[in-house]
Amino acid sequence: MTTPDHNHALNLFITLSRAHQWVTAHVHQDIRKRGLNPTEFAVLELLYHKGEQPLQQIGEKILMTSGNITYVIDKLADKGLAQRKACPTDRRVTYAEITEQGKHFLDEAFPPHTEAISKAVEGLTPEEQAQAAQLLKKLGIAAQSSFT
Repeated sequence: MTTPDHNHALNLFITLSRAHQWVTAHVHQDIRKRGLNPTEFAVLELLYHKGEQPLQQIGEKILMTSGNITYVIDKLADKGLAQRKACPTDRRVTYAEITEQGKHFLDEAFPPHTEAISKAVEGLTPEEQAQAAQLLKKLGIAAQSSFT
């Protein structure tokens, strides 16, 4: 039997899922216009903002499996946007780093990408966006702590 609290939870889940779907659609459309897929863009953005990263840790930071990261780095390298770099102190570790071409690409792509995100969430005022971010962070932390 469904209780009123369950109905609220189900409604929140459905609403959150639909909102995520449409906001993500805006973002993915912008990324694809630039010749990348969302995963390639996420890896490139990570390297741009955080500097070189061990391949083994990139997946954890963008929530992907390590096998996929190798493929993504290869695709970015083929496009001249990233490259592999051997660790000088540990032969088992390989780093990925953004190239100068990759930096230039994101210097050009990031402002309109940010604009696409802003457009996707413009249904809320800036104050409502801040409030939604705060509430969703609280929801995420609680869901993570109760996960078994």
